[in-house]
Amino acid sequence: MLGDLLARFLLMIFGYAYPAFQCYEAVVKSPVQVEELRYWCQFWIIVAILTTVERITDAFVGWFPMYGEFKLALFIYLWHPNTLGSGYVFNTLLRPLVDKNDKDIEKMLLDLRAKAWELAIFYWNNCTELSQSALLRVVNYIASQRQTLGSTPAPPSKKQT
Repeated sequence: MLGDLLARFLLMIFGYAYPAFQCYEAVVKSPVQVEELRYWCQFWIIVAILTTVERITDAFVGWFPMYGEFKLALFIYLWHPNTLGSGYVFNTLLRPLVDKNDKDIEKMLLDLRAKAWELAIFYWNNCTELSQSALLRVVNYIASQRQTLGSTPAPPSKKQT
């Protein structure tokens, strides 16, 4: 438990915060070094893919012993200047795979974009219809309560003799 918590904390620092700061420094550096920017872009592309895959497969791999420590070591390997892991993983594994399936990936992403838009429109329409009907029910309820209150006779007044 404590080891997992420590691994998550270190992953946040060394897997995300430190690389983000290094990327920031590369962006604001004058003059901008294109190779350094390329390196950090490769790192963030790989991290995005790993994070997406992890979200899908988390139930299957998240329980492995030392999973958090392995992930931390992988992230440090990817950004560390002595290993240049991002460049290696990007150029040897990712780029050939994407280049080979470029057209299929692009078509799939366009299809997903279109389906996502259709789904968003569907939910927007349903949301507006539900909110309109809910608003009408509230207004009708308030109107019926006002009519009920207005139609009840006033309590009899006491005559003083």
